Amino acid sequence: MTAFKALGLEEHLLKAIADMGFETPSEVQEKAIPILLDRETDMVSLAQTGTGKTAAFGFPMLQKIDVNSRTTQGLILSPTRELCLQITNEMVAYGKYMPGLNVTAIYGGASITDQARQIKKGSQIIVATPGRMKDMIGRGLVDISKIEYCVLDEADEMLNMGFYEDITEILSHSPKDKSTWLFSATMPKEVSTIAKKFMHTPVEITVGTKNVGSDQVTHEYYLVNARDRYNALKRLADANPEIFSVIFCRTKRDTQKVAEQLIEDGYNAAAIHGDLSQSQRDTVMKSFRNRQIQMLVATDVAARGIDVDDITHVINYQLPDEIETYTHRSGRTGRAGKTGISMVIVSKSEVRKIHTIEKMIQKKFIAKEIPSGMEICEVQMFHLANSIKDTKINPEINAYLPNINEVLADFSKEELIQKVFSVEFTRFLNYYKNSKDLNISNDRNFSDEDAKDSTRYFVNIGNKDDFDWMSLKDFLRDLLQLGKDDIYKVDVKDSFSFFNTDTKHQEMVMGIFKDFKLDGRQINVEISKDTGRGGRSSGGGRDRGKRRGDRSGSDRGNRGDRSGGFKKRSGGRGDKPAFKGKSRRSPDRPDTKGTGGRRRRKS
Repeated sequence: MTAFKALGLEEHLLKAIADMGFETPSEVQEKAIPILLDRETDMVSLAQTGTGKTAAFGFPMLQKIDVNSRTTQGLILSPTRELCLQITNEMVAYGKYMPGLNVTAIYGGASITDQARQIKKGSQIIVATPGRMKDMIGRGLVDISKIEYCVLDEADEMLNMGFYEDITEILSHSPKDKSTWLFSATMPKEVSTIAKKFMHTPVEITVGTKNVGSDQVTHEYYLVNARDRYNALKRLADANPEIFSVIFCRTKRDTQKVAEQLIEDGYNAAAIHGDLSQSQRDTVMKSFRNRQIQMLVATDVAARGIDVDDITHVINYQLPDEIETYTHRSGRTGRAGKTGISMVIVSKSEVRKIHTIEKMIQKKFIAKEIPSGMEICEVQMFHLANSIKDTKINPEINAYLPNINEVLADFSKEELIQKVFSVEFTRFLNYYKNSKDLNISNDRNFSDEDAKDSTRYFVNIGNKDDFDWMSLKDFLRDLLQLGKDDIYKVDVKDSFSFFNTDTKHQEMVMGIFKDFKLDGRQINVEISKDTGRGGRSSGGGRDRGKRRGDRSGSDRGNRGDRSGGFKKRSGGRGDKPAFKGKSRRSPDRPDTKGTGGRRRRKS
């Protein structure tokens, strides 16, 4: 408490801090709070997820506002509903000894009438997602013309989601002389741009190094064939019986598909993405926090606002499109002083991204192998042994012991142990005894050109045809009947694009496009001399943020993948509720109860 008092916080805030059990401020709090209390200034703060950023801006804002006024004095913008609600709850907790304080959450998926009613009562602080906030300002339901403080929380993610125009529109209704505090985990060019546009000589504080990952997190990668990605995920789960993880996929469709496969195979899993209703999301998150769900499959956007400190593993089922996003993902684990592991499952065409991420986070990945079936059996047996050892004896069993002893009287202690452990061991052994090795060559000096005979193609369609890199890749995948990792290095320009396949597909690709027409227009595909090293152009960066189909977690509505005038691909099984509770297990599946073990019929 003495440490927080030294930052300049008033007694009512110190009392709330004591109630919450905080003892010492985090680094970002130590750096930001004294500056924000002492000066009326703009600030850019760079700090990783889980470092206490909400308190860093929340305490100063609460100390500076006038709770006796019904005027809205503070605005906090955040990218997702979950984060919006999380910040609101924390601000209420911080201000519990401030009579008259009213903090209102504004977000999509809830009644706009109820939110407007709350605002009308007089909210000194509004926490909002950009889409709903813009809507309410447009309807005249919110007045921010007198705010003194504006926070842009998770600014990099808001811009990555395409909220630039919304933020610009919202801030145009606010005073020019307000203090703007920007908090972000990474500092891409778009964040620098918004800082220059909306801020005046901001103070910049950095916790650690820009875009650098947490020292509490170990980074591992596993190299497998693309078709074995899901089987690799299951083995990693089986090899870590106590796993409590977030699994990241790129799209809502893949998120839902992976979660449903895991549930079908007996895992305690669920999906969270933008197609879920608010009640479904609340059910999933409640079950995850209570550890009824061990594996939460999420899109990047939907995962914002997951405020759970004990996550043991982050598993990158697919790497993110924006490399900077990896920092956000890995920041879900290794929080509150605990250690965590960030795993990445990659195919050969993605290994180059590992090197890029290493340079960005300034940490080395450990190249590891997917465990074999026998290694998993051994892990599960010792996990069962420890579970039995740590189990508290229920005294009510004593009444049944005479009959149990009579049934087991003919067996020695060693035979009983063999029988108990054979139940678990046999189930896993039967599943894994004929399993193949999922690992492939793991050469750290590997490059795309060394690993495969690759062909790069030029095609005369691009942004003008309403394609971005993701929708073009989806279209090519459907047209050519190839797997999602068989088409790569997709670069979309204004009126043309490039893409790669393995050379073994070259004859088929050229044959399909020989007389191919789109809306009566001849589509030409040629072999290109371009190496594909230059990265994406129009398909990346902010433009993709505006176009991308996966806006999960935002309040901007769900927009399906664009398909460039072609028949849209199915959105998967998004119409089904993601959370199904505990899945039923067939008798031939290894049971999970009490052991953390897993189980399945198919590989």
